[in-house]
Amino acid sequence: MKLNRFAKFAWLVVGYNILVILWGAFVRASGSGAGCGSHWPLCNGEVIPMNPGTERIIEFTHRTMSGVALVLVVGLIVWAFRSYPWGRVRYAALASGFFILTEALLGASLVLFGWVGMDQSVMRVYSMGLHLVNTFLLLAAMTLTAWWASEGNAIQLRGQPARVLALAVALLGVIVVGMSGAVTALGDTLFPAASLAQGIQQDLNPTAHFLVQLRVIHPLIAIGVGAYLMFLTVILTNTRVALTRPFAVALRLLVAAQWIAGVVNIVLLAPIGMQIAHLLLADLVWIVLILFAACMLAAKQTSVNQAVPSERAVGAPAE
Repeated sequence: MKLNRFAKFAWLVVGYNILVILWGAFVRASGSGAGCGSHWPLCNGEVIPMNPGTERIIEFTHRTMSGVALVLVVGLIVWAFRSYPWGRVRYAALASGFFILTEALLGASLVLFGWVGMDQSVMRVYSMGLHLVNTFLLLAAMTLTAWWASEGNAIQLRGQPARVLALAVALLGVIVVGMSGAVTALGDTLFPAASLAQGIQQDLNPTAHFLVQLRVIHPLIAIGVGAYLMFLTVILTNTRVALTRPFAVALRLLVAAQWIAGVVNIVLLAPIGMQIAHLLLADLVWIVLILFAACMLAAKQTSVNQAVPSERAVGAPAE
């Protein structure tokens, strides 16, 4: 893997967006989603809130970080178009731009419709699930932009249907785990338990709120999908890409770490710090799975999208 200046910037964008995602989870877990009221993009009717409280600072910080993320992605697209012809790097950068716009719109809808704070509506659950899917797609597009800019092989879907299906199931499974995890985290925020015993009683109570009842489902899905990922990384190999095995090992380690974090999260009654750590591991599992899938579906090595003359000026390899 070779890193030119554009590739380094692309990986930086991926890392920064992980921080934005984690801070967004902190906004939800701390109950600060309504910190700016029902105003968007303004914060309580102000461009910069004056004399804000803690919740407003937390929410405004997230909006500021999201704005910086949007600027970085715009820069990513412009740089990609200046440095690469039409091809996989440009397409992935454009996909990053599309999904960060939909990410902003979904975040705005949460605020404008009041699906924040202690709201327990079904629409909030749906919107959070959709938000999670969009976030994962955004991370996938950014990761592929960085990977292909780092001279990662192109993806070839034809001629390997079994492998494509197996990886598609893995990707879909992780998305389902993420969606159920987002709903579970919301339930932990809205219906905290004073003890582990009380939490179990809440989960098993047939008259409990549906968000509480759904908390039982997430661990089961996570165990099943995690076991599938473990199995998949053992049986699938691709000797054409040297990083295939390291990504497979990393994925197995991350799944194991995620299982442990999940148990700790339950035992400790989902403290905010563990929720953030759990989400971080989920994001890393998704990113490494994207890279593993890209390696497994890689075509024979071809040159990274033939560089246009301006690419040499930014440090990209000449063909």
